[in-house]
Amino acid sequence: MGLSTRTCTYKVVGDCKIQADVYAAGDGGLHPVVIWIHGGALIMGHRGNIAGWQRGIYLDAGYTVVSIDYRLAPEAKLPAIIQDVHDVFRWVREAGPPLFDADPTRIAAIGHSAGGYLALMAGFCLEARPKAVVSFYGYGDIIAPWYSRPDPFYCRQPLVTKEEACQAVGQTCVSGTPGQHDRWRFYLYCRQQGLWPRQVAGYDPDTEPAAFHPFCPVRNVTQDYPPTLLLHGDQDTDVPYEQSVMMAEALAQAGVEHELITIPNGGHGFDGSGGPVVADAFDRVLSFLDAHLQ
Repeated sequence: MGLSTRTCTYKVVGDCKIQADVYAAGDGGLHPVVIWIHGGALIMGHRGNIAGWQRGIYLDAGYTVVSIDYRLAPEAKLPAIIQDVHDVFRWVREAGPPLFDADPTRIAAIGHSAGGYLALMAGFCLEARPKAVVSFYGYGDIIAPWYSRPDPFYCRQPLVTKEEACQAVGQTCVSGTPGQHDRWRFYLYCRQQGLWPRQVAGYDPDTEPAAFHPFCPVRNVTQDYPPTLLLHGDQDTDVPYEQSVMMAEALAQAGVEHELITIPNGGHGFDGSGGPVVADAFDRVLSFLDAHLQ
């Protein structure tokens, strides 16, 4: 049998359907699962953002790929987004075996950028943690100055007004935004003003810093944290390379198996460029997954 593809609704909140695209071998055997989490600062993006060639790498290696949507900020706040992560992992464990031959005991979380952040959150906030976590240029601290103060890189771009930013988003729940590129303006406004934590989490990092502690993976690493692979370019102008360095240090202090793959001169989204460095990085990702899920 060939590749089986389907779109499933794993959760409904009001009028908002939250969906996942499932890519499975369709051969009748139980397969380990990669839950793939898209980036976009928790503000934009959708499950279709997974590159076809990357999806193919996981499929060819014997993994079922579940690419997920989740509710987006600012219409939904961070606690609701994390709840979606809880619910999709539970859905894969419970509904995955009969629906698409998922092995509920062999699940990995893989995410890019904000998706990497959510993958790192999955490493400690779930009832049944993934067997492995892979974070591409993710982050473990969401209230550090890089996110809670105006960003020099983004401030060099034309300033976005508050009115323009608000026009780019809405009031009702959304999950997945294919084609809605105007939401980028809201993100740019948040980075220029240092407002991302307030707009996404709904708390003020200056007056309510403790409210962010449950949402910072770097503060929640224990010896029970899953084996973790971190990949980050050292010239990333969106998510500082130091975010992965700090996460690696926290994992080391807790005695958790981990590896940090540094991409020399790599920027944000380095894996979109192809080439031998990226090919080698994915070889190492597969070796890591195979060691913990196969």
